[in-house]
Amino acid sequence: MLRAAARNNAEWCGAVSRGGHFRRTLWCSPRRTPPLYPDAVTLTPGASAADVLAGVDTATPGCSVKDSFASLDLAPAGFEVLFEARWIRRPAGAATAPAGGGPEWEEVEGPHGQLRAWEAAWSGGEGTGLFHPGLVREGIVFLAGYVEGRIAAGAVLNTGGGVVGVSNVFGRSGEDTDSAWAAALDAAARHWPGLPVVGYEHGDGLDAAVRAGFAPIGPLRVWLQSA
Repeated sequence: MLRAAARNNAEWCGAVSRGGHFRRTLWCSPRRTPPLYPDAVTLTPGASAADVLAGVDTATPGCSVKDSFASLDLAPAGFEVLFEARWIRRPAGAATAPAGGGPEWEEVEGPHGQLRAWEAAWSGGEGTGLFHPGLVREGIVFLAGYVEGRIAAGAVLNTGGGVVGVSNVFGRSGEDTDSAWAAALDAAARHWPGLPVVGYEHGDGLDAAVRAGFAPIGPLRVWLQSA
């Protein structure tokens, strides 16, 4: 399941980055990826530092690597651990709705204005085009939770690797975040019944995922090239 989760996440990173390619042990992009997205994602615990470094640009600042199995040592190449997290998994099936009213949920359909509004709510600022219109397509679902006509919570689902990936979960409050996890599970059950749901989280996000029925299944690290 860890390999499926890593593959799914790599496919999502490739879609956001509009590039990169798959090799035997990793997905990598020879050019710098968008902010918050890695230049490489390892797909097997056997991926080596040499494999990773051969596929990315380390000549310019900002290279980052998602070490999906927390098995690499990239410190000798000038990288530092940016953060550590846990892969999570939940069996297929709809969620138990959290108590209370919560947001009204819709799927983002308009690839322009609605997607920009979704990104602005997710980032807490203005839309930057990180989530480009080409992402509103089959196999990817953006969920928007509305409160009084404004997006207050959201999540993204994508398929690949035989699983459904959930990412970019947010809410203006703990209750809205719990509602976002429930909405994501419900949408996964509607669109892809029978597939388990995976992702990765840390901190409060991991706590929210566990409340939604996810279980941690393994560690990962994100490395960032030192300035």
